[in-house]
Amino acid sequence: MAKTNKRRALVSVSDKTGIVEFCKDLEKLGFEIVSTGGTLKTLLDNGVKAISITDVTGFKECLDGRVKTLHPAVHAGLLARRDIPEHMASLDEMGYNTIDLVAVNLYPFKQTIEKPGVTLEEAIENIDIGGPTMLRSAAKNYGGVLVVVEPADYKEVVERIKSGTDDEKFRLGLSYKVYRHTAAYDSLISSYMQRILGIEYPEHITFAYDKAQELRYGENPQQTAVFYREQTARVGALTSAKQLWGKELSYNNINDANGALELLKEFAGTPAVVACKHANPCGVGTGKTVYEAYMRAYNSDPVSVFGGILAINGTVDADTANEINKIFIEIVMAEDYTKEALEILESKKNIRLLQIDNITAPRANTAYDMKKVYGGLLVQQYDNTLLAGEDMKLFSTPAAVNTETLPSGKTKTTFGNGVVTKRKPTKAEIEALMFNWKVVKHTKSNAIVIGKEGRTTGIGMGQTNRIWAAQQAIEHAGEEAKGSVMASDAFFPFDDVVHAAVAAGITAIIQPGGSLRDADSVKAADEAGIAMVFVGDRHFKH
Repeated sequence: MAKTNKRRALVSVSDKTGIVEFCKDLEKLGFEIVSTGGTLKTLLDNGVKAISITDVTGFKECLDGRVKTLHPAVHAGLLARRDIPEHMASLDEMGYNTIDLVAVNLYPFKQTIEKPGVTLEEAIENIDIGGPTMLRSAAKNYGGVLVVVEPADYKEVVERIKSGTDDEKFRLGLSYKVYRHTAAYDSLISSYMQRILGIEYPEHITFAYDKAQELRYGENPQQTAVFYREQTARVGALTSAKQLWGKELSYNNINDANGALELLKEFAGTPAVVACKHANPCGVGTGKTVYEAYMRAYNSDPVSVFGGILAINGTVDADTANEINKIFIEIVMAEDYTKEALEILESKKNIRLLQIDNITAPRANTAYDMKKVYGGLLVQQYDNTLLAGEDMKLFSTPAAVNTETLPSGKTKTTFGNGVVTKRKPTKAEIEALMFNWKVVKHTKSNAIVIGKEGRTTGIGMGQTNRIWAAQQAIEHAGEEAKGSVMASDAFFPFDDVVHAAVAAGITAIIQPGGSLRDADSVKAADEAGIAMVFVGDRHFKH
């Protein structure tokens, strides 16, 4: 095709939001619009005098449209440096025009892989090749090419062209957005293929997140903060919550709410309420109804629940809402609310109400648990186990006991998993032990949880030794410690915790076992006539 003195804009978009208006504005500014496929049809149908990319390249697209913009007429026009005479002379010699603006967004790979039953073949067909190539070429040569990847930028691009303020800094900003966009796109593709191939820990790892919300500040007012969400939706995650009432969540709100939600997932199938403060449970209750579960959670620690966060795996009714409104609560997260409950709760100005579908949905196996350290990233599987092998027989089967004589002549006793004491736990104690074991798993280590009858009675967390955690839990429980059972997230290094439990009236203990001095703890329990079960799995949470 003959050269033109007009500036050219190459437009090829999957998301056609605002593209017709943008191209009409560009035409008014003297641009010739070049387009492809469905975008070309949309523009022509809406009165834009666009020409086909084939008219520019002289090359008919092939391979079902896989190859249409991968041509020197396109990429020479994008990459030619306007300030280098030799580049411009080469363009003239080949009869090619410069391309002065590119507006491209990519095939909907994310939407494709989120479709139920999508096949690998469908996913592969929705990997864009020409789009990223044009974007990267244009972004590299940002001094000569305006490159637009986000529809939200169309208006400002037009205004800056009109006013002559499309300066280097603005163009560099558009270029940056391209590389940010293509990096996220490639990360999504590689993550998808990683899942398909079952690769758990790749040599190089990338994650794509979208900005969900700018936060007022971070953990403290002097820190700035932003909340990002994964590009792929997670069922039952905080990122899928619908906020029904209240001001925006803060950094601490989000962190604390996630802690409550993680624990709530342990109680799928039975009404449960988790009260959290600073990402630690302060009261947990189950019951036949949400109301009963709430009252048990609240009564576990009425002092700490004040100003806390509630996670509820059922529908909040009017009676529960009235009880919640008696104190200050930062956030309520629930699977649903009755109309009456919403009206009651919304009478409080400072409460935030979130609704989360499938709130107890388990985490996807492809999710990582990550902690950022300065200069690096710790990545691990989530702690998805509850008991070693999920074996409920641990509560009724005596543990194997092995005694060996050491070279010193002393004997060493080790225990397997199961009941390690002479007395087995009762049915009621087993239920309480399982309840506490779920809670202690989500409590910051060193952690001790005591409770009974579907509720916690005392929680000790975040201590630098286990006896302090036990003493804290017992002190919080007060008289309620009597008849409670105890769970420890890791083994007892000494028998002091057992003695403290016995003195408080604890009747049964669940812990991982594995200490060199396990025999001392078992002996102390036997002497007091309480039951103890070793389960093998440790649940440190730091």
